Amino acid sequence: MARRSSAATAAVHYSVSVLDAHAHLFQVTLRVQRPAKDQRLSLPVWIPGSYLVREFSQHLQNLSARQGGRGIDLRQIDKHRWQARCEAGKPLEVRCEVYAFDASVRTAFLDATRGFFNATSLCLRVVGQEDLPHGLDITPHEATQGWQVATGLAPRRVDADGFGRYEAANYDELADCPVEMGRFWSGEFTAGGVPHRFVVSGAGDWVDGERLLADTRRICEAQIRFWHGQTGEKPPFERYVFMLWATGEGYGGLEHRNSTALICQRADLPRLRAPGEKAAPLKATDGTTTLLGLISHEYFHTWNVKRLRPAEFARYDYDAENHTELLWFFEGFTSYYDDLMLRRAGLIDDATYLQLVAKTLNQVRQTPGRLVQTVAQASFDAWVKYYRVNENTPNATVSYYTKGALVALCLDLTLRREGRGSLDTVMRELWRRCAGGPMREADLMRVLKQVGGRSYEREIAAWVHSTDELPLPSLLEDMGAKATLEKAPVAQQLGLRVAESGGNVVLKSVLRSGAAEAAGMAPGDEWIGIELPPPRRGAAVEAWRIQRLDDVDALRGRSNRLTALVSRDRRLLRCALDWPTASHTVRLGVGDATKLAAWLTG
Repeated sequence: MARRSSAATAAVHYSVSVLDAHAHLFQVTLRVQRPAKDQRLSLPVWIPGSYLVREFSQHLQNLSARQGGRGIDLRQIDKHRWQARCEAGKPLEVRCEVYAFDASVRTAFLDATRGFFNATSLCLRVVGQEDLPHGLDITPHEATQGWQVATGLAPRRVDADGFGRYEAANYDELADCPVEMGRFWSGEFTAGGVPHRFVVSGAGDWVDGERLLADTRRICEAQIRFWHGQTGEKPPFERYVFMLWATGEGYGGLEHRNSTALICQRADLPRLRAPGEKAAPLKATDGTTTLLGLISHEYFHTWNVKRLRPAEFARYDYDAENHTELLWFFEGFTSYYDDLMLRRAGLIDDATYLQLVAKTLNQVRQTPGRLVQTVAQASFDAWVKYYRVNENTPNATVSYYTKGALVALCLDLTLRREGRGSLDTVMRELWRRCAGGPMREADLMRVLKQVGGRSYEREIAAWVHSTDELPLPSLLEDMGAKATLEKAPVAQQLGLRVAESGGNVVLKSVLRSGAAEAAGMAPGDEWIGIELPPPRRGAAVEAWRIQRLDDVDALRGRSNRLTALVSRDRRLLRCALDWPTASHTVRLGVGDATKLAAWLTG
């Protein structure tokens, strides 16, 4: 395999260094070997995998340009584009500072303990030269003493800590390889014949790194077998890096072509056990289960969305929204397989997996927006609805993650019930058919027909392009799961989503057609107490202060009519509330273990 061009002679080259860690400032120097006359530059407005225009240019400052040893004019054209008044063919240098203090996986962060960045937040694109080789120097600084560097970029000339020169074939590759810097824990393993590295920032010596590596390796091996087990092919990358930042409160991940950036709560990390202490089985409610599901999700994206991707993403447009109706497939199907891969890797048992399925099922059932918006519409509207959450979001939208996962479940169980294959076969055939590249819904329809022996247009129309309910209860029971109904939590019974803190109950959302909406309660209300009718003639009205939502149910006794006392804009209001008939959540358990095994073990 031919070695790529050296970053030393790359057409476009960046140097990134710490300018001031306490001020959270990176310094970035861009060098363009052969610029066009009046070269244009642009910073992306979004990052692939997170479908919202985030205006990264808001954090740029002190931009300047030089050519031939003298300063030249750098004119801003609009919110994220500039034009350098330069001559053609002579090296151009552009410098800027970037404020980096976003504690997420999407942009950049810098303080005295850690640095992190995506190139989409720091590195100006050179318009017209995006497909040429790009180089990146990560330069050490006195603030970075004792730090290490982790990235999926190909190293060209780096020191033992990872500082130095990296290369990318083009801007897309540079943008798809985030960089982690700091005093992090690091471990390695091999899966599918490919080296994998796992780094953890923000955690202490109490972390059981060996267990984290072992569990992650089992996930990776299960997914590599899923995609390539029958062909013997290696994964479509030469190295892979997990970059995890452990925080007090936080959760999230963003997929990349050969790496992922993750955030979790420190409490979710596996802890070292005392000598002789055995590891407890993972439960659906364990934070470690949540973390492993996140790891599984982002790793599955290495195939499903980073390579097998919507046709609309064949070439990213970094300057504007990139709409597609297929996020229900790429995010939703990935959400279906993330927990399923934990089961197939042997990290959780059947009962735990079914509890996770029930959680997703109940989340969708408790979202009135599922009757308003189709999951295809939710995909297209991600840019203006999914990532712009407000108090009405659950009434107007449905998540393409959760409902998309249930669509995948419906298709998988339908195919298996009909005895013509499974969704596993469909995914692998899509990978082969589309050569791990762009696909359309029509490709899915053709492969479903090929695998299932009939058209699935009716199912896709009902499950994806309408707001019809999904036929999951019967499908799950046919596959060996046992469904039972349990009394719903008070919030669900009343049609509420609340925040409880310090003895205060604040309404975050009032769900459509629920008892709270009928009573006139509104988002932002603080629910202070309740008044109950007199228990007998001549008795006084009973009034009670509440500190938790569950207090309402406990205090009302047998009364199905009460008055909610709420504070809205410092006004005290009384809302007549009729207690609804009982609502239920679904609980899934093991019914027929033999039937389940055919599905859950692959």
